Amino acid sequence: MTIDDLARPETPEAPPSPTPARPGTWSALRPLVLRLHFYAGVLVAPFLLVAAVSGLLYALSFQAEKTVYAHELEVPVGDTTLPLSQQADIARKANPDGTVTAVWPGAEPGATTRVLMADPDVPEGTSLAVFVDPYTGDVRGQLPSFGSSGALPLRTWIDGLHADLHLGELGRNYSELAASWLWVIALGGVLLWVGRRRRNRRALVLPERGPKSRRRTLSWHGSVGLWAALGLVLLSATGLTWSRYAGENIGTVQDGLGGATPTLSAGAAPGSEHEGHGGGHHGSTTAQGPDMGLDKAVAAARAAGIDSPRISVALPAEGKGYVVKETDTQFPVQLDSVALNPADGTVLDRLAFADYPLLAKLTRIGIDAHTGVFLGLFNQLALAALALALILLILWGYRMWWLRRPGRPVARGTWRRIPVTLLLPLAAATALVGWFVPLLGLSLLLFLAVDLTLALVAKVRSRSGRTV
Repeated sequence: MTIDDLARPETPEAPPSPTPARPGTWSALRPLVLRLHFYAGVLVAPFLLVAAVSGLLYALSFQAEKTVYAHELEVPVGDTTLPLSQQADIARKANPDGTVTAVWPGAEPGATTRVLMADPDVPEGTSLAVFVDPYTGDVRGQLPSFGSSGALPLRTWIDGLHADLHLGELGRNYSELAASWLWVIALGGVLLWVGRRRRNRRALVLPERGPKSRRRTLSWHGSVGLWAALGLVLLSATGLTWSRYAGENIGTVQDGLGGATPTLSAGAAPGSEHEGHGGGHHGSTTAQGPDMGLDKAVAAARAAGIDSPRISVALPAEGKGYVVKETDTQFPVQLDSVALNPADGTVLDRLAFADYPLLAKLTRIGIDAHTGVFLGLFNQLALAALALALILLILWGYRMWWLRRPGRPVARGTWRRIPVTLLLPLAAATALVGWFVPLLGLSLLLFLAVDLTLALVAKVRSRSGRTV
């Protein structure tokens, strides 16, 4: 060793290169969630946009119906009302070709009585409603009436547009596809927005101000989406309950868990959503004897505890009794019903909403909330706000895509970053959900097929470019 060697400063040994930190669960999942949110947002958004616009129109149709059909629905308040049986006879004279099936007395002063009739001139599943002034007996008009909510032509047409675009069974696939993806897009958007780095918490729930830009659009998209997410998920879940494919699976699970909606053994009122769905509520034998009439039937039902001002009275079918049902769906709901012997008013069967299984109660309330009748005007305004929020979210999403032209999503292969211990359960859960919600599973497979095809095309082009 020389003096020069001693004088030369010792070169420190280079520290070993650190082992790259293993990415956390969210950092591994985020690119996959972002890619799914992007594809679903771009490809499914047109279906969601149609559902949102028609849903907005439907939410507003309740109040529009009151204006358009004010002559049929409202009359000056009189001193005394005519017996229901007399009002039904008036309706029979006004439409001798029809058969009276039910009578809906006016729920408040100044409301007409709605006499429902089976008529060959109205579409299947629809009754002809004859509107009778309960004070004077004047017939105020005749209109088709659909379902247990008594939707009139305007609301029925909008409802058909929302449900199936007036294309029948084929059109139902559009609304089921939209409902199948809505909850996925909403929850994915919440995860992406909450997991985003930001300078302050205020930016999480309130949109940023400033010049128009992609950042500002993203802020509005994320904040409004966070506020609307719960409502959108509930809309998706309740919409799927009566869808074509997923609805059957939901009904099977509900029945298997003992949550089937019970029915009266003496007959069910026309227009009930889950008529004959299962879980029969057994009562007495079939009714026999003369008919005591509508007015005595209502009096007997009142004596049996049917005390809501909103009721429907179904006339006896062959071998069946009167069915008097409460129809007040506003909270607290009054949906009890009784079946009565038409001879003497004896209670043949009774069904209280309090006796419904929990799942049946939640299903009924969920459907009523989705159709805007659970909480009345507040319910309809909430539906309108959710529909408007969804429309804006879609438009903001497309705007961000346009501002980021060519708008390519996260790079392919992001699933490889996910640990196997998380990837396998995630794949199994996705397969299970895809089986349970078939249109979600099929469309997801289609997305994957398109993505793989694009990847192969890009790979072939890359190779051909290198060989040139």
